Amino acid sequence: MELKDIKSVYFLGAGGIGMSALVRYFLREGKVVAGYDRTPSELTSHLIEEGAQLHFEENVNAIPQECLDKESTLVVYTPAIPKGHKEWEYFQTEGFTIKKRAEVLGIITRDKRGVCAAGTHGKTTTSTMTAHLLHQSHVDCAAFLGGISKNYKSNLIVTDKSDLVVIEADEYDRSFLQLTPYVAAITSADPDHLDIYGNKENYLEAFAQFTERIRPDGYLIMHEGLEVAPRTQPGVKCYTYGRNSGDFHAEEIRIGNGTIIFDYISPLGDIKDIELGVPVSINIDNGIASMAMAQICGATAEEIRRGMKSFAGADRRFDFHIKSDTMVLLSDYAHHPDEIKACAESMKALYSDKKISVIFQPHLYSRTSDFYKEFAQSLSLFDEVILTEIYPARELPIPGVTSELIFDHIAPAVQKSMCKRSEVLSIIKENKEKYQVLIVLGAGDLESDIHNIANILRS
Repeated sequence: MELKDIKSVYFLGAGGIGMSALVRYFLREGKVVAGYDRTPSELTSHLIEEGAQLHFEENVNAIPQECLDKESTLVVYTPAIPKGHKEWEYFQTEGFTIKKRAEVLGIITRDKRGVCAAGTHGKTTTSTMTAHLLHQSHVDCAAFLGGISKNYKSNLIVTDKSDLVVIEADEYDRSFLQLTPYVAAITSADPDHLDIYGNKENYLEAFAQFTERIRPDGYLIMHEGLEVAPRTQPGVKCYTYGRNSGDFHAEEIRIGNGTIIFDYISPLGDIKDIELGVPVSINIDNGIASMAMAQICGATAEEIRRGMKSFAGADRRFDFHIKSDTMVLLSDYAHHPDEIKACAESMKALYSDKKISVIFQPHLYSRTSDFYKEFAQSLSLFDEVILTEIYPARELPIPGVTSELIFDHIAPAVQKSMCKRSEVLSIIKENKEKYQVLIVLGAGDLESDIHNIANILRS
């Protein structure tokens, strides 16, 4: 089936952040778009407003008539769809063309110059920042992002002026091996998704395979100190980057008065006085990778300086909801121990004189089982930790794996407690006077209450 012959596209898991970018793409292409997701959300509401026909219960009878012709319907699924899903089984039994999200993204972008950010963490911010730098420059780009860009209020950017397309290259289920990058950045490679990879060696091998997929006329930019051993094709230009060292790095870093400014050092031309639009320290690293990719693609020094200052961030990535002298409320998608550590260090640098409290909702039983000691170590960097039960996402419970595994290993000096997910709002209401900096942390559904939390704290 050629994409040009498709009349309708049906999504299993339409509300996922990566899937929803494809929903929007096919809507713009004039296709009939429909699908299933487990739960309604703010994002699915937007997709319905934009024309997608979505429903939220497993029901073959809810599939629109336009999506029942297997000759003209493409079915796109996320690996998070569980085995035995009724609609999934129907499409398989009836012989529909069924493809993973990553395969479809690879097909759509195959004839473009892909600018890809990969890594255990940092890839959403880096790809969103790179897309902004290029889209607001004379170079321009399209983008498929893994988060909602605050600058564009979407995870999809389209253009007819450029063949560059920025892509968040997701390692989950080896998805990024469907891509053929022109420029690729690897931000980090701390083991994750061990339910898929089994061990650290297999995880690192997948990143090495990702580097093999870079075009012979392409570029690899890799953070200093990673254990990935790249295997690029002849002709690929390889660079390193880092905060203090690497081919691309920062000098004269100035942090204060709520701003971060530094000089960007690059083999393609230094740029002085870069100011971060989202001034948290981890964005120094993310910004260096983004500026390197934008420079390679042709953005000018002034365009890059302007774009870095005007970058507003991505939803749920160091997302400030209240920022005053007396109260700070932040939500962050961090769901891996190293991401939590980066969040803690960034916030402590910004608010060294304030008590920092965090509500953390662990994401996945398997990840908790693999990293509960590391989670506890990172959470121990905060002054106060409130733990909820594990958000299961696609998983069934694992006997003996609960939030208590993390709780028991948090340092004794930390003020710590546990609560049910359903109790979070009432706990915040009871204790709202004592919070100075409050962070809602994790990749689960706590984010859906962030506006309610903000309203309680403001009242």
